[in-house]
Amino acid sequence: MSFSQSKPGFGLRHHSNSNNNNTFNFNSQEQSYWKAVRNSIPSLNNNNKNSLPLYKDKPVNGSSSSSSNLKSQRKKVMIFKGVILLLIFYLFYYLGTFIKYELLQESHPSDSIDWNKAKLEVKQVFKESWANYEKDAWGKDVYKPLSKKGENMGPLPLGWIIVDSLDSLLIMGLDEEYKTAESWVANELTYDFDYEVNVFETTIRMLGGLLSAFYLSQNDMYLEKATDLGNRILGAFDSPSGLPYASVNLHTKRGKRSHADGGASSTAEVSTLQLEFKYLAKLTGESLYWEKVENIMKILDDNHATDGLVPIFVHPDTGKYVNNLIRLGSRGDSYYEYLLKQYLQTEETEPIYNSMYQQSVRGIKDHLLKKSKPSGLAFLGERERGISGPLSNKMDHLVCFIGGLFALGATEGVSELEARKSSNWSPLKEEDLLLAKDITHTCYQMYHQTATGLSPEIVVFNTNLDSNEDFYIKPNDRHNLQRPETVESLFILYRITKDPIYRKWGYEIFQNFVKFTKTNDGSYTSLKDVTSIPPKFEDNMESFWLAETLKYLYLLFEDDESILPLDQVIFNTEAHPLPRFSMNPLFKTGWSRTNLNGIKQVNNAREELNVPIDQSKKSNVDQQQLEQPKINTPIAEKPAKPALKQLEELAKLQTNDQSTDDPIKLEIKEKLQNGESTNDIIEELIQQDV
Repeated sequence: MSFSQSKPGFGLRHHSNSNNNNTFNFNSQEQSYWKAVRNSIPSLNNNNKNSLPLYKDKPVNGSSSSSSNLKSQRKKVMIFKGVILLLIFYLFYYLGTFIKYELLQESHPSDSIDWNKAKLEVKQVFKESWANYEKDAWGKDVYKPLSKKGENMGPLPLGWIIVDSLDSLLIMGLDEEYKTAESWVANELTYDFDYEVNVFETTIRMLGGLLSAFYLSQNDMYLEKATDLGNRILGAFDSPSGLPYASVNLHTKRGKRSHADGGASSTAEVSTLQLEFKYLAKLTGESLYWEKVENIMKILDDNHATDGLVPIFVHPDTGKYVNNLIRLGSRGDSYYEYLLKQYLQTEETEPIYNSMYQQSVRGIKDHLLKKSKPSGLAFLGERERGISGPLSNKMDHLVCFIGGLFALGATEGVSELEARKSSNWSPLKEEDLLLAKDITHTCYQMYHQTATGLSPEIVVFNTNLDSNEDFYIKPNDRHNLQRPETVESLFILYRITKDPIYRKWGYEIFQNFVKFTKTNDGSYTSLKDVTSIPPKFEDNMESFWLAETLKYLYLLFEDDESILPLDQVIFNTEAHPLPRFSMNPLFKTGWSRTNLNGIKQVNNAREELNVPIDQSKKSNVDQQQLEQPKINTPIAEKPAKPALKQLEELAKLQTNDQSTDDPIKLEIKEKLQNGESTNDIIEELIQQDV
């Protein structure tokens, strides 16, 4: 199909150059428009005078005087001139109005949109989606809007939709709906039943959803549920290598290898558990959560993947990669996402993860980045046979998260203006931010150039010089699951750059979701084919429609940027906001990167504790986490109350530096020598400081 003709309006604009994706190319548009006008009007397209209409000196029939003939001829000429003048005036007026409109749209793309109204429209769509789910399938894990029914994945519900949506309900201020969901979680939800769940999906959706709900509401019930679920998932880590198995039985707490892929786990799945379990460790004081997920990073990094680009499968028995396929789409995507977000989560105090992230970004630029023909859209392909193999031009919609990630990496969550004033701003950060904008523009075009204005699941980009379209869509890839990755990047880029074009693109996408995925009864569902109108519905509403897509759109249109500020909050890969927090002696970076010769490359942010933490006696949940935040303005964790100076001294005493004359240090040293546990000493210090 011809994408440039698939949507109404000025079709040539769809193929703007990605190097200047936020500005309207006036000259090229004007020339293209006049060329189209000339081609459609013969009198302007042909300079051959013989092709013009012939006006004879004499009439066909009868005779008249020369004076009469002259008057008649003049009259006809005057009529002809009048027609031409009217035509020119019409074209001038139409073109002038059109260009003026386009320039206004580009200069002030958001002037005509009431963003508070747009935010409320998103909220209304969420309410409609939720109401139909509540009416047809309340409590079920899967919702089929066309069939008006739901079903569970196992013998009991996992809360797949409800738990995944808790923070969206809180953020949007849907109090009545939230109270109903909260009651269901408190009274109906249990994870103690005999059923195997996917470790990755359960962690990012259920554990992440519960932790985020706790962060926003400070309701201890969510933390209790999260702790119970986390303990059950830990059984998946009991593998020969320490990498988690793909699945775990919730009742027996035993992990199980994948039923496919030769028993391998996907790289993204084993490396996308860290944010959730580290935050759970911070809340409970249970260092085992931290150590288990941190160990995964060491195992993966010890494989020494070339230029930081990792194959998408790793085996839990050996800890080694089992194939060469490299991509940023399914099974690879969130590995890269969580490298940066682990660095940001602990307030940039663990440089080891930034080192891994920066290495990967360089590898992405060197080995996966390419531009389409004819418009030069930047895209990220796949290396099916490893880095040395050919580059496939296939790109999943899942890859569209990367624009937002690159922007976060360049600015660490502050505004572009503020980041540029920083002493560590560099040409490399400039390059990363530009690439973030280019990739996000490409992802927008994956929506804009289809008949429905909605993106397919996968596109294949054209790189041949004779290509007329930038990408094509294979028949099996035309479906749309209401995915969030593009609007996620639009939200992040708007927050960072303040460029209103990202809001405009987001609103266009939102309107097309409403127009084409809404059923007659007001529910919303997936599509089978985005290239045909009217599109056919798929009988399924994914939980991320509520948990991610609508949440990011709502936040994109939210004017108050103190709500979930990007320099204080991180979003897990399922869009669940979690706070950044500071490190303390209970937790540390327990490993270092090594090169192929076994030499350390990046120092730890914290030295390892020589004396193991006594897990039998735990302090209560960090008190600062129990302070009630405003629902609309969650904030990062406040400074801890314990005597941090004494705690730091305690940590030092457990390392090689044992010499001291300080009375407090001597007292701590004596307690350690008498066999008192670290936790007991910390508790005493805390009590002394209250």
